[in-house]
Amino acid sequence: MTTSSLPPDFIWGFSTANYQIEGALDVDGRGASIWDAFCETPGKIADGTTAATACNAYHRTQEDIALLKELKTPSYRFSFSWPRIIPLGGRNDPINEKGLNYYVKLIDDLIAAGITPMVTIYHWDLPAALHDRYGGLLNKEEFTADFSHYVRLLFKTFGDKVKHWITFNEPFCIAVLGYNTATFAPGHSSATEHWIVGHNILVAHGAAVKIYREEFKPQQKGSIGITLNGDWVEPWDPEDPEDLEAQTRRLEFAIGWFADPIYKGKYPDSMIKQLGDRLPTWEPEDIALVKGSNDFYGMNHYCSTYVKHKTTPPEYHDFMGNLEVPQVNKAGESIGPETASHWLRPNPPGFRKLLKWLSDRYDYPTIYVTENGTTMKGETEMPLEQILNDEFRVKFYKEYIENMADAYTIDGVNVVAYFGWSLMDNFEWADGFEPRFGCVYVDYEDNQKRTPKKSARVMHEVFDRLIKKE
Repeated sequence: MTTSSLPPDFIWGFSTANYQIEGALDVDGRGASIWDAFCETPGKIADGTTAATACNAYHRTQEDIALLKELKTPSYRFSFSWPRIIPLGGRNDPINEKGLNYYVKLIDDLIAAGITPMVTIYHWDLPAALHDRYGGLLNKEEFTADFSHYVRLLFKTFGDKVKHWITFNEPFCIAVLGYNTATFAPGHSSATEHWIVGHNILVAHGAAVKIYREEFKPQQKGSIGITLNGDWVEPWDPEDPEDLEAQTRRLEFAIGWFADPIYKGKYPDSMIKQLGDRLPTWEPEDIALVKGSNDFYGMNHYCSTYVKHKTTPPEYHDFMGNLEVPQVNKAGESIGPETASHWLRPNPPGFRKLLKWLSDRYDYPTIYVTENGTTMKGETEMPLEQILNDEFRVKFYKEYIENMADAYTIDGVNVVAYFGWSLMDNFEWADGFEPRFGCVYVDYEDNQKRTPKKSARVMHEVFDRLIKKE
């Protein structure tokens, strides 16, 4: 058990996303999102399900707030549904007052329960009308204008009560999985579109931050940033200089792609070298928006992997930096235990190492860990008693949070917030309902009944032990 601690004002809670929990896709005037059509496409969702009902959170906010309170949760990260608020999405399209008022009441009720809201503005559910109208995220000018209109409405409506804003969740996943591998909505397969989409997300993020800082922050006194996902990586052969070089290159292609323009004003040299003119160039007015556009660094992190360099030239569609990412190294050692997610093998020390790497590279930013969690191998086949006694997840959280405390106390990383993914089992995008990330069990066969797992109750105990008392 670590002797490190976290600061007295440390923020912790649970995280969710609207599309994964709300359901009610055709209720109270909500418009369609690109994920609605994607879910209806045969073969795109692993178990053939959709998010039509999900956890039915749209109709159960009082129950879920009571659950958060029961679990002694001081903060809750959730996302707004753009098509619920502006069904057609655009700056000249009508606002759906019922959708807006749903979030007004949610935020008011959270605050009344003593729970601090942290909100994500865009968590992947682009209004389908914008995709159909002009290509959505592929059109920098139109998307930035519509996103700017959307965020201005949110700041105006909620900014007196919401003090923590996240513009985009995981632009890497939006761009690569949606526009290169076609595994996420809108399901494009391209060797170039993901670079364009990533660039346009950064510009729209910068525009939103400028609006907030100039028009709202002086009175509302909040903070705003973007959330980036990233794994820690270890060299497959630590004695091989090319694997050591691949380690940095992987971090640059996955994280530096978005963080370097914000903190350094340019794309990483390794990306420019490999991609050439496929990587968009920065217009002076755009990089002026983007550079310095984070009040905090939002960090989503789940696992670690190994990296092994390739000896062949990079393939045209490559987005990783011309390398492999095996989960077993040259010595035959696994990076971590298997879970129900093929890509996720826990490695708590990797979390600390990535926090330190981010801190060193980006000059000691304030870091909010906005997602961290795990599935359990075989969880869906377990008897309920075993699911609820989720010792594997309990161990995961204890070890990851203690490594974060070591990063703060020993390494000097300015990490000030942590959100477990996720409050409850939910619709896990292309994986459907098969993997369970929740600290609360959801019985999809019994009216989405919620039952806390052991991990849900342990979270408060862990933070109560580690956060310094004032």
